[in-house]
Amino acid sequence: MKRNEGLRTGKVNEAAPNEGARPLEGRTILVTRAETQAREFVAELERRGARVIHCPVIEIVPPESYDLLDEAIENLYGYDWLIFTSANGVRSFLQRLTALGHETSALEEVRICAIGKATAKSLIEHRLHVDLVPEKFTAEGVFAALEAYVGGRDRLRGLVFLIPRAAVARDYLPKALEEAGARVDVVPAYRTVRPQTTDRARIEALLIGGSVDCVTFTSSSTVANFAQLFDTNDLGPLLTGVAIACIGEITARTAAEYGLQTHIQPTEYTTAALAQAIADYFARQP
Repeated sequence: MKRNEGLRTGKVNEAAPNEGARPLEGRTILVTRAETQAREFVAELERRGARVIHCPVIEIVPPESYDLLDEAIENLYGYDWLIFTSANGVRSFLQRLTALGHETSALEEVRICAIGKATAKSLIEHRLHVDLVPEKFTAEGVFAALEAYVGGRDRLRGLVFLIPRAAVARDYLPKALEEAGARVDVVPAYRTVRPQTTDRARIEALLIGGSVDCVTFTSSSTVANFAQLFDTNDLGPLLTGVAIACIGEITARTAAEYGLQTHIQPTEYTTAALAQAIADYFARQP
């Protein structure tokens, strides 16, 4: 199986022509998503005919300390808003809430913002209310949605936000809220680390041998950890001729920092949309 030549770039905004139910037949897709999160994504790709190679480059683990998270949970009455940035944040937060002996009813008086449909779905599955799901999943889009929801920037002043998230994440949203006069507590609910068991030699052989058609990245961490796996700051030479699929703008920016050009990017930042965008892209290839 040869890599594609003359790869086309740009976001995938429209559905591809109907060229059969399995547009990824004969294509090999490398998935870097964490093993605990990849099942649905892999199933979506395989349903479209892809051969999937799983190379998890991140693993979800507890934070180094629960002190800040525990303090926040014990003082939930002091928060106006709870912002979840991922389904991982939801799971980690609720696991700790339960471990401390609290019920989910403790969140009834707090407004909840879910960034992304997968995050909202996770909350709903736990029978929690969702007050706001921003249309744009970037930090800038979330701030704009919050501003509109409360009725203007001035109404953010004095509100108190809790953001349980990964130990390392972008700071734009907390800073923007604080500049608007809000108080923001950002607490680590989990960490993403690189697994120690990834079979680098096998993956490298497949890439060098031209057996991989597409590599998928679903977060900035997957890009950085993939580069770390191969001890490089420039993934371009290793992935020459391979289609690069990124779940959204932030991930694509990180990919560019590591020498990669994004060929596939859905307009909706979900793995289901990413799988469809990959199928659309390859359906258009000769």
